[in-house]
Amino acid sequence: MKYTFLSVVLTATLAATACSPKTADAEAGAAPMPVPEAAADVTADMAAPAAEQNDVVDLAIGSPDHSTLVSAVQAAGLVDTLKGAGPFTVFAPVNAAFDALPAGTVDTLLKPESKGDLTTVLTYHVVAGNVDAAALTQQIEAGGGTATLKTVQGGELKAQLADGGVTLTDAKGNTAKVTTADLKATNGVIHVVDKVLMP
Repeated sequence: MKYTFLSVVLTATLAATACSPKTADAEAGAAPMPVPEAAADVTADMAAPAAEQNDVVDLAIGSPDHSTLVSAVQAAGLVDTLKGAGPFTVFAPVNAAFDALPAGTVDTLLKPESKGDLTTVLTYHVVAGNVDAAALTQQIEAGGGTATLKTVQGGELKAQLADGGVTLTDAKGNTAKVTTADLKATNGVIHVVDKVLMP
């Protein structure tokens, strides 16, 4: 599980800023997941040559907006796993999302004695499979307005369409917005979110 989560998190982090929110699946006829225009600023930081294919670790390290996530993945010992095969769908929180947590939360999670808790939080942001924006939108519509996503951690996330985009509700009832969708990495897809999800 740790391997899967790290691969997903790094993939999501790095891919999130490397690619455009539009996908081939969306062009194939599926309804794309709406994403706010401001999301373009996040992807610019992770831009890479089109011909170059980066794994999630390379992408995350190159993104200044995901340095906290990278530190968390390193502290959890998940870096090596992110070099593995997927596909994984990662919901990657930006630095501001970690900054918005109660004071001391991040520092506590990064301590060696909190490795288990940190791994639990990180893997809660990862879903097995390649769930791009079009697929997620279809799941939401098929579910009558809500899609239930099983995370690698074992918990569930509820996805809904709201305010022109997709929102995720975690086990604590907190809601996060997808600000950038469909950032492609060699082993999955990353969707950038504005909040840290809690199991």
